[in-house]
Amino acid sequence: MLSDYYDINKAQRFEELFGEQYIFNCPTKDQGKYLILSFNFSLVNTDPDLVQDSFEEHCYRQCLTFVLQYEHLFSAGFKEDTSKLKSVAAILQHIAAEASRNNLSIYIIIDEYDKFTSTLLASYGKKFYHDITHGAGFYRSFFSVLKGMTTGSNAAVKRMFITGVSPLTMDDLTSGFNIGYNITLEPDFNDVIGFSELELRTMLTYFKDQGRIKHEVDEIIDVMRPWYNNYCFAKECLGNNMYNSDMVLYYLVNYFSSGKKMLEEMIDHNIKTYYKQLRRLVKLDAALGKNFSVIEELVEKGETIATINRAFPVDQLADSGNFKSLLFYFGLLSIAGVSGREVILQVPNLVVRDQLFAYLVEEYKIRYGVSIDISELAQLMNAMAYKGEWKPVFEYIATKITEQSGIREFIEGEAHVKSFILAYLSLTKYFIIYPEYEMGKGYADFYFQTTSLDMKYSYILEIKYIKRDAKDTESTKIAKMREEASEQLLRYAADPKVVATLGSTQLKLIGVVMKGWELVDSFELPLPQEEA
Repeated sequence: MLSDYYDINKAQRFEELFGEQYIFNCPTKDQGKYLILSFNFSLVNTDPDLVQDSFEEHCYRQCLTFVLQYEHLFSAGFKEDTSKLKSVAAILQHIAAEASRNNLSIYIIIDEYDKFTSTLLASYGKKFYHDITHGAGFYRSFFSVLKGMTTGSNAAVKRMFITGVSPLTMDDLTSGFNIGYNITLEPDFNDVIGFSELELRTMLTYFKDQGRIKHEVDEIIDVMRPWYNNYCFAKECLGNNMYNSDMVLYYLVNYFSSGKKMLEEMIDHNIKTYYKQLRRLVKLDAALGKNFSVIEELVEKGETIATINRAFPVDQLADSGNFKSLLFYFGLLSIAGVSGREVILQVPNLVVRDQLFAYLVEEYKIRYGVSIDISELAQLMNAMAYKGEWKPVFEYIATKITEQSGIREFIEGEAHVKSFILAYLSLTKYFIIYPEYEMGKGYADFYFQTTSLDMKYSYILEIKYIKRDAKDTESTKIAKMREEASEQLLRYAADPKVVATLGSTQLKLIGVVMKGWELVDSFELPLPQEEA
């Protein structure tokens, strides 16, 4: 749409293309005034042996397309003269010179500028990445040429718009291309990507009116909200959260084919593949190990405090602030509030939280040799959801911790215990597990909400923790912990938010007491009798 708006070849089609849009009645002075030169670097082959040739071929093809589209605006012989040039750099410089001579303005649009560089970095390491983005590297040279095309009072290139995921590559290209500005955090662009809830509601209402949606619109939004919502990219736009448009469309495609309000799989497989690349990227440097605690903090609390850096090089990725910024740019964190001069970054939704759980579990395996059979755990969770048999789940996890000495020294402290349990239980997909769920003037450790209408049981879980070296006698301490947990569970059970989300399931109030990594007590409370 951006290219259509500015393209001089489409100026006469403005009403056809934008007649129903706001911009048609409020056009800017530059509408239909540019020659568009576009690149999409997601098409570049990421094989190290082929990447440079693939990059050159893509750029050559796009330049040739440009020449064919706008030949009629240049002097005679433009196409023939361009075809004699062999390198992309020479072609670009020739295009710029001829455009200047003919008083033509060029708009360069680059999509996914960092797609192939991030893949190369994650798959082949820093050296290869440095070779193409530093010194005489071909990618650095390309951006140096683009910069040159903007130089001078009659420069042909008047505008560029470049999209990507993170500022990593751009920062490493800085001395070759220091004329860009990162607009990600600017409030005017907060809602450029994604759907507002009003836009989502309008779209769903349309499909409802067309007979494609059988449920009420509010029901569909209630399902989507915890999974796909809560993206905010500028602190000035707090409260104006956006839905992930890709995930919304994924949901609708699957809803139309299945008719199910709660999909069998709420997460698009393509998103999982994308986050796998991120996990490889953040483990490039051994020093990143210190940021493992950041992931744990996010799993446990769902948020962290940071300053979002607009630019940082790969060599400084291990810095905690840069690491958190990278998670923000990759969409794993979103702005949720302000804390002094810093911002509160939160895990925006359940899709992202699942990816963090997967990352945490992978790190448990790599660092501590933890091996828990997820399929076996899933069978136990199945019995928990459909038969109310919950104790075997926690006994299984406790047994696995006891068997694996590598993790035992790490599982010290209430936060670590809760993070470990939460990460593994969430991967089985039987429940949406809300940690630190606010209810009844307090926060339940975990609220287990079912993911399917045919499930029989929901749960509120309180975990009590005793230090391994606690001086109290074990029986005394356990009794005290059980009493505290019981009082909390009974209070939480009457919370309106719980009642509203139970559906037809039976609520169970359960508690476990851990001493270090050992499970020393587990119990279930009867639900309080309803008052007559």
